[in-house]
Amino acid sequence: MIGPELIDQIRGRLREGKRVRRTLGPEGRLHIDRELPFLCVYRHTTSEDRGTVDLVTGEASYLVTPTLASTGSIRRLVKAISEVMIEKFGAFLIVEVWAKPDSGSETDHRATDVTPVIEIHRPAATSLDNTVEVLARHLRKIRVQSLPVDVRVGTSESGAPTGSRGVVPPKELKRSRVQVIGIAIPPVYRSESGSSVSLYPLLLKSLRRGFGLALRRAFYEFARGRTEHRPPHYHELGRRAVVKAVWQVDGQLAKVSKQFDYLLSVTPVNTAEAWTRFKRSRYEEPPKFHYLPLPFDPPTLKRELYRTPVERIEDPALATLFLEKQAELDRKITMLADRNTHRFLHGSLQLFGAVSPALEGSALELLKRLPRRAETQRVELVTAEQFADRARKEFAEYHAIYPGFSARALVTSKAAGVMVSRGRLLIGKQIKLTEARVDPLLQHEVGTHLVTYFNGRAQPFQQLASGLAGYEEFQEGLAVLAEYLVGGLDHSRLRQLAGRVLAVTMRVEGASFIETFRKLLNEQSFSPRAAFQIAMRVHRGGGLTKDAIYLRGVEMLIRRLESPEQLEAMFIGKLAMRHLGILEELRHRAVLREPPLRPLFLDRPGAAERLVKIQRKDFSLLDLIEEEPS
Repeated sequence: MIGPELIDQIRGRLREGKRVRRTLGPEGRLHIDRELPFLCVYRHTTSEDRGTVDLVTGEASYLVTPTLASTGSIRRLVKAISEVMIEKFGAFLIVEVWAKPDSGSETDHRATDVTPVIEIHRPAATSLDNTVEVLARHLRKIRVQSLPVDVRVGTSESGAPTGSRGVVPPKELKRSRVQVIGIAIPPVYRSESGSSVSLYPLLLKSLRRGFGLALRRAFYEFARGRTEHRPPHYHELGRRAVVKAVWQVDGQLAKVSKQFDYLLSVTPVNTAEAWTRFKRSRYEEPPKFHYLPLPFDPPTLKRELYRTPVERIEDPALATLFLEKQAELDRKITMLADRNTHRFLHGSLQLFGAVSPALEGSALELLKRLPRRAETQRVELVTAEQFADRARKEFAEYHAIYPGFSARALVTSKAAGVMVSRGRLLIGKQIKLTEARVDPLLQHEVGTHLVTYFNGRAQPFQQLASGLAGYEEFQEGLAVLAEYLVGGLDHSRLRQLAGRVLAVTMRVEGASFIETFRKLLNEQSFSPRAAFQIAMRVHRGGGLTKDAIYLRGVEMLIRRLESPEQLEAMFIGKLAMRHLGILEELRHRAVLREPPLRPLFLDRPGAAERLVKIQRKDFSLLDLIEEEPS
């Protein structure tokens, strides 16, 4: 399985700087992404040791030995790899991982007062004080079902499991530039009952992620302290190679996602007619909304969704993103199947959440501070076709920078207002806008939604274009922020966003369409048409809480935005705030590319000054209110 000829082939590829990915007999694998100063090792011992191997297979350089492989053949392979990497870097680190013998209470999840202990074994011949210290510190950050772990450091002859010989002979450790660390993990990720062994998959995924980050921190410390390698960031030592399973999963999730348009499916196709009838009834008869038929069969589409083999993805960061998206698509399919039932609202709360008391308070304060202004004069309105022409001019500017920007503007009766769908700007035939509203809306839809869509399409994964799980709140927050940065977040628009939050609160509390409409009309002084539009958006489908995310999203950005550079990084695709760390990691690992577009509105007069204001610690939603010209 690991003979001299194979070892020579591996040595030759490494000397040429080529990637190595080889199957080594039963259950064995060698994966070396590129030239790196470390190797993770897992040795197969028994078939009952389920799950432990997953703790190394997400790394950029790992060896999983074949079942029943001899220690001699493993040592020869490790020596060949080490020699090549020492020529390149001057030193080489081997980290071997194994499961501790089941210690009873330590792996009993009912014993919540027992702390699992991770053991670090360092051979006496090594001198890795800083690396071991960094490893221990970051391993202590791991949580097992919210409970902390303990980490203990001890010495041993070879850094290998008890009863096993080290992958590097102790004599060689004393005179070579190879260093070894052993890590013994309590197998909290599985349950053993007699001869039966079963995994806790979600716990294993969580442990794997934290364990991998701790390893990468240790590799970074070793590289900068002991070798000639100077990676600028610890994520640079992560995996770059993307295996076939990733492309398969990405493609299958995208295929499922493309079989329906979520927003179009929950947008009434008879909004104009419903408004006319509602007005004729003197606002007494609740409107009846109609929707496009669903273009899919929910059970069939769910079967297709769950045939996606996400579990085959070795990379913990990518696995996290794809698992989240799979679960979100499941919820959206269920929601659409539940249109016009009481279950739709429950699905909406799962996806978009409700309104917190703090956000409701901010919305009410905005409505109080921004009373409706009487219309003093008639203004010429921009029609749907005129808005489409303005949008096409905006498209041309982005296309000149990046030819891949191929957006289209379509005036259609299928859209109630203005929305983006898969690279298209859909403009409702009936819309009419004031001139002051045109530019902010363009930056909302084109400068944010379309820029992030085409930046996402420029990435190797389709999910950044279609949207990672939970992206809507962050995306709408960015879009509202864009309106503010160009000076277009006027009093009327802020009142609209605050009114939406109030309407969502009422719908969650059980208010009818008529009750929501009357409160907006009589207590908050919205015009009849504006009150109808807000109520329609919140009551559509049976109760859509999505409209609270606009104000909540921009509030989240206000709290967490630290720099203009951070803001630009947020336009790499359609993502949620929680994904920023993972995407930063993937950029450092060269898995993601630099986005081809940055929003043009960032260079507008006044944008930089407003961006500086937002970064003040005391800036709040109420500070978005600017004096309007009289």
